[in-house]
Amino acid sequence: MTRKASSFAIAGLTMLGTMSETAAGGRAVECYEPVNRPAVYDTVYENVLVSPGGQVVDYDPPIYGTVERVEQIAAPRVTYEVVPAITRAVYHTVKVDDGGYAWEWRVIRGRKVLCKVWRKARYARVAETVVVEPERTRRVVLPAEYESVAREVLVRPERRRITEIAPSYRRVARRVMVREGSTSWRRVHVTRHCD
Repeated sequence: MTRKASSFAIAGLTMLGTMSETAAGGRAVECYEPVNRPAVYDTVYENVLVSPGGQVVDYDPPIYGTVERVEQIAAPRVTYEVVPAITRAVYHTVKVDDGGYAWEWRVIRGRKVLCKVWRKARYARVAETVVVEPERTRRVVLPAEYESVAREVLVRPERRRITEIAPSYRRVARRVMVREGSTSWRRVHVTRHCD
């Protein structure tokens, strides 16, 4: 049996004895009064997690731009082409008819007669094509060809910035019981009743 329980038992028996004696007209030998001891509390302080923290990631996408450059689109090359012949027209005078005597019909004074006629020699100008420079093959060197071309280039790559956020705490006060309350019995002396 605990001390507290035994105190209650003694007090209870004492009270019963006192009551029976009082009721019987007897004199009290011992007297007790209850003594209440309140519970004792104290304030404790503790850190309470408000935010667990973590990471914040800032992302900047890549930036692209356009750059114009002169690029070679055809390499230097050699080709061959045919140069036609150069000609010229040359004119000559040639005899086309020797002339001499010939017979021809004529009408003289209403009469159709056959006459012997003298004819002169006839000449004409004839064109002749003369090759001044013959046909030839010529070597042609073609230079490289260039063109302005616009191309997309990376100006700035993507960027990621990670910021660490520490957890945050708050200090809070909490009341805790240090000792439970209890009730005990204390012996008292009452004049002419309890000696």
